[in-house]
Parts: sequence; C-alpha cells; structure tokens
Amino acid sequence: MSISKTKYIFVTGGVTSSLGKGIISASLGKLLTERGYSVTIQKLDPYINIDPGTMNPYEHGECFVTDDGAETDLDLGHYERFLNNRTSQANNVTTGRIYQTVIQKERKGDYLGKTVQIIPHITDEIKRRIKLLSETEKFDFIITEIGGTVGDIEALPYIEAVRQLKWELEDNALFIHLTLVPYLAAAGELKTKPTQHSVKTLLEAGIQPDILVCRTEKSLTNDLRRKIAQFCNVDRDAVIESIDANSIYEVPILMQNEGLDKVVLKKLNLRFTGEVKLKNWRKFLHEIKNPNQEITIGLTGKYIELKDAYKSITEAIIHAGSVNSCKVNVKWIDAEKINNKNVANNLKNLSGVIVAPGFGDRGIEGKISTIKYIRENEIPFFGICLGMQSAVIEYSRNVLGLSDANSTEMNTKTSAPVIDLINEQKEVSEKGGTMRLGAYKCEIKDGTRSFLAYKTNIISERHRHRYEFNNEYRINLEKAGLKIAGINTKNNLVEIIEIPTHPWFVGVQFHPEYKSTVENPHPLFCGFIQACISNNN
Repeated sequence: MSISKTKYIFVTGGVTSSLGKGIISASLGKLLTERGYSVTIQKLDPYINIDPGTMNPYEHGECFVTDDGAETDLDLGHYERFLNNRTSQANNVTTGRIYQTVIQKERKGDYLGKTVQIIPHITDEIKRRIKLLSETEKFDFIITEIGGTVGDIEALPYIEAVRQLKWELEDNALFIHLTLVPYLAAAGELKTKPTQHSVKTLLEAGIQPDILVCRTEKSLTNDLRRKIAQFCNVDRDAVIESIDANSIYEVPILMQNEGLDKVVLKKLNLRFTGEVKLKNWRKFLHEIKNPNQEITIGLTGKYIELKDAYKSITEAIIHAGSVNSCKVNVKWIDAEKINNKNVANNLKNLSGVIVAPGFGDRGIEGKISTIKYIRENEIPFFGICLGMQSAVIEYSRNVLGLSDANSTEMNTKTSAPVIDLINEQKEVSEKGGTMRLGAYKCEIKDGTRSFLAYKTNIISERHRHRYEFNNEYRINLEKAGLKIAGINTKNNLVEIIEIPTHPWFVGVQFHPEYKSTVENPHPLFCGFIQACISNNN
C-alpha cells in the first residue's frame, strides 16, 4: 500500500519527561507498517551537543549507532527493534547539528549578508532536516518525535518549526501530544489538570494537538475521557489511554486496542479496513510470557546502576530468550567490585555471562577476573567490544604468560600491547564522531561457533571503538588455543575470537546488539542463550 504524498506525524510530550514518546512513536509506526505503509521515525533532540557520542551514559543512557555511523539517541534503537527498519544519520537531529550547519552557511556567505536569526534561519534548517528523509527514500509516513517537554526553552525552535510545517503541509500532517494523567492516592482519583495545562502551553505556541495520548497507571473512565476531550478541544475518540505496561512490547497491542492507528488514518483522510493482526508480534509476546524454562545470566559492566546504558543488550537478550522459549533473568554485576577472591561467589549459579562494552580503565580488572573464572570453569561467555578486548588481555596474561599484557587505552607503557590503537586513530585529536563507526563487513571461518550461529561466512555489523586486536600477537595467541574466527579482510582487523575447546566462548569487536529486532533476533545472542540453556541442564 502506498499513498501519493508523505504524511507527517509530530509527537510532543508534556508534564514530565520519560513518559515514553519513543515507544508510542515506535508502536504507532509498527501498526501503520502492519497495514502495509512504509514508515520511518526520527528524533529531534534539543541539546546543543552535535550527537551523544561524547556524552557520559549517566547523562544520556546508551549511545545507539546506525549502519552509516551516526551516534544517536537510544530511541532510534526502539524504532529499529519495533519496525525492523534501519535508521540513518537523518533520523536523529540535534540542536548542535542545526546550529553547526547554519553557522557554516553563514561563514560561506549563503545568507547574502542578512542577519542570521532563530526565525527563519534555525527553524528553516529544522524543517529541511525533517523533510530530508523523504528526499532520500519515499515513505508514506514520517513520524517525528520532539525530545524534551513542551515549555522547555531549548525546545521552542522545534515547536515553532513544526507549527510552520503543519501549516505548509496542510492536510498531510497532524500532532500527537503525549501527556500525564497522574493518580493521587490521597484523593483516590486521576487528575486531568496537568494535561490541561500541558495542552494550554502547546496552544500558546500555536499548536492544537489532534490526538492526546494519556499516560496513566489506572484506566481512564468515560467521564474523564470526555472531560479531557472537552477542555483540550480534541475529539472524544482522539483521547487515547496509555496505561502502564509490564513490557514495552505490550504497547503496540495496547495502542491497537485503543485504535490509535485508526484515529490517525481517519484524521489524515485515509481509508482503512479491518484490524491489524500483528501475528508475529503476538507470537513473540506469547513466548516471553509463557517460557518453557528459565535461566539467569550475568551482565558485567561499570554502569550497572544505569540500566539504560546497556539498553540494546538487554533487549537483544529478551529477543533471544523468546526464540529459545526461555525467560532470561539478568544479574547485574559491578565490574569495579569483582576480583579474583570474590569472583566465584559473584558468578555462582549463573548459566552464562556477558561482559559489556565500555571505555576507560574503570572496572577493567574486574572484567578480566570475571573472564578468567568463566574460561577456567567452562561457563558460556559472550564478550562485546571491550568485553572481547578484555578476553584477549586475560588469555594473553594467563595462558600465553604475558603478565603485563594490556590495552594501550588502559596502560600506554605496557610491554605487551595486545590491544592497541587503530592506525588511522593515532593522529586523531578530536573525540566526537572520530571512532571506527558504523557497519563493516566481516568474514567468518567455517566450523566456528559464530558460523553455526550466522549460518553464513560474510556478515556486516556495527562498530564503535578506537582500539583493536594487535596482529603482532595473533600467531602466538592462535598457537596457544585462541581462535581468530572472524576478520575484516579489507583492513586485516580481527573481529571475532573464540576458544574452540570451550562450551561457548565468543568475543566480538563489533556491537551485535544494535541489529537485534523483535522479528530478527540476533543470531549470536540466540546462540549464546542456547548455550546457556545447555549449561543449565
């Protein structure tokens, strides 16, 4: 199914942040996709950073990476996981990038000596970025999520830009406003005033929302829906309940039950028939709700108190669990608190362990202690990026006998730099957007655990790192039993390591978690969980 003109849906938020605009956007996108429409989603982030690549996870959670090397907001991960479509540089826009472009144009004289202002120059650039997606590929729907909360100073140029765009697009655009209807236990009732004030703030900016999605912990009564509709000037059927769910994957079903996709199509004058079946989605939900077995794995990292730092990994675990009809519990293990003395106690009763990616030396020795115990006790292991590098360091120290083995990221004076800076990185001084980023091909050797998982020799995976396996130590490490299972043949870079004699010991330089979706769980995560189940039996 295709429509003549691209339809634009702008999603704003009110009352408080973290209400779930990204999940609502992804859920709507999924419903429209199931109806046969082509859909993409973009995120407008009001912060002045060019991208989240240099931001601490405590500030922004996980930094998601696209095939074309964009470091983006973690919501793009939700977009890909729900829609099973790839995103790109154009799907995440920041204030920093907007201003950078406008200032560069001013320096080149593109504005012909005029005074450069928020309106029209900044707002015009925002509008250009929003429409850029439809210039590179034809989409029926472009859903644009505006970060932050209505009323935020930094979001005002975006609000004004989409107000103008709605006017320019006439009947080909609409606004969805996500808001909060809190429950006050003392009064024993839901309160609509925060929603009314949120909509009022939006109206002051010149925007009348077409649809209200009301986040709530208790169901909205018909009287409350009627009240919200009346005082916020929206249709009665355009008040959509978004009740708290146990899993983000239940939200598309909840939005379908509320008829969100039908209201959107109706308001955009598009015909629709019947209900969306969501057959594969419902099967996925059934598997995660009705598993045949249950295991617990460890996730070792330095941001364990900040679960969003490993968002794509935890979601990939859920996807792989569903394929194996297994509930996978995650024990979060603080790498800074692990050492050779307490590692056995911390890892007891675990069916497998993932050693997470990261940067810097904090927690690195804990990761190495974890891997040593895993290797010696034949517990399934999956190392990602720094997790893979930590495995190389551990093997070099404890099997190859290089006691000083390390990464030059951790110790620039190490006598055995088994992990070293990539050659093209040695002259790099700026930090933002200068790593090895995006999708690169890897050739996998026959008969390896990785080949059995992927069932192919050539793969493409996403990267985000500066340091690599040092090929000077490759021959000796392979003689000592560490197998090089995957290589980027173009640059002769080691991508995958394995220990063939171990039940399941795989380390990868790339980030497989970024490509795992509900419909296509990542094969390495599936293989790892399968190995964990076997270890548990």
